[in-house]
Amino acid sequence: MVILGKWGERPVTLSLKPGSLTVSVDGPEQATVMAYDRAGRPWTAYLDEVSYRRGLDGRVMAKWRTAGEGRERRHLAVDEAAGLERRLWESLLSLCEGIERGKVSWRTPFPGEAWEALQTALAFDAEASQRDAARYFDIYKPVGILPPDHYMAVVLQATEGCSFNTCTFCDFYKDRPFRIKSPEEFRAHAQAVRDYLGAGLSLRRTLFLGDANALVIPLPRLVPLLEITNEIYDVEALTGIYGFMDGFSGQKKTRDDYAKLAELGLAGVYIGLESGHNPLLERLKKPGLAEDVIEAAVALKAAGVAVSVIVLLGAGGAEMAEAHVRDTARALNAMPLDGEDIVYFSELIVHEGLPYAQDAAGMQPLSHAERLAQGDAIEARLRFRDPADRPIVSRYDIREFVH
Repeated sequence: MVILGKWGERPVTLSLKPGSLTVSVDGPEQATVMAYDRAGRPWTAYLDEVSYRRGLDGRVMAKWRTAGEGRERRHLAVDEAAGLERRLWESLLSLCEGIERGKVSWRTPFPGEAWEALQTALAFDAEASQRDAARYFDIYKPVGILPPDHYMAVVLQATEGCSFNTCTFCDFYKDRPFRIKSPEEFRAHAQAVRDYLGAGLSLRRTLFLGDANALVIPLPRLVPLLEITNEIYDVEALTGIYGFMDGFSGQKKTRDDYAKLAELGLAGVYIGLESGHNPLLERLKKPGLAEDVIEAAVALKAAGVAVSVIVLLGAGGAEMAEAHVRDTARALNAMPLDGEDIVYFSELIVHEGLPYAQDAAGMQPLSHAERLAQGDAIEARLRFRDPADRPIVSRYDIREFVH
């Protein structure tokens, strides 16, 4: 439902959907756009030529364009995020007061449902935002990362941590030991997540099973957790259950195992191949071989489960670049990927605290442009079985994640 109006000389547009409310008010130079879930949580905003995205944990990511079509991004400091939320709230309050005083004239009908949605968003003030973020941390361990197409997922943490936790390029789970939740604990968690999201559940698009490689859970323990998920959520309406898996543990489940999980709603699996070059995987302390990922992908596809494969651009630096390109393309070409699948190219992001930074001492790193060129080189070598039904090939920047 789109509702058009005018506030003085400023056009106003309200877009009311089952999952969200978007408010756009044109200013003298540009529009201010604010979007909320149906529980009133700020979700995205655009003002002063900067795009903002607020996570359930209260963190805010800012992104903006620079000269030459470059893109910058950063997480706002706590006080900056609070200031942004206050500014959005004050803008919404001013609009609601204008509506109450008859200062907004409507070109299309203004239904009561729209006013209720505005009041729900207005009730999400600074105090409510702080309470909501605190409740989030009562329910979740920090969610380290999700694939970009699942940033709006309902995340259910069936496990905590990573089952091997050795990769030199990742520190998302270094602060917690790996453990699998019991059915009783998982049920309480899944219900708490649903209660927490409330009306905001309608904005969520998928179900994602966390943490890092939750599908490592042995089948007899995993099946009850998926059954519980189906009891609490409408899995079909949320387009299925997804999760991360590493190739090493993936090999331990058969095609029949995956078919059983597919019957319970497993729709897609995300595998960190990182590289098809086994010496590089060993250097990254990634367990298993590229061949393990190929076997897992074959079994998953045979069971009707979509496969998304993540490749780490820049890993191994200039020293291993040629082998990384050659063997990664070879591995991807050996997988039966089609139009239901995704190949993600993710740039290696290194900071001083990562073991990779010490392990790669003396290695010539690739520049940003060289990493992008490496992705192009891999893509140019891909030969999918049906060119008309090829997987999506996309970029994946871990720095832009907020949950």
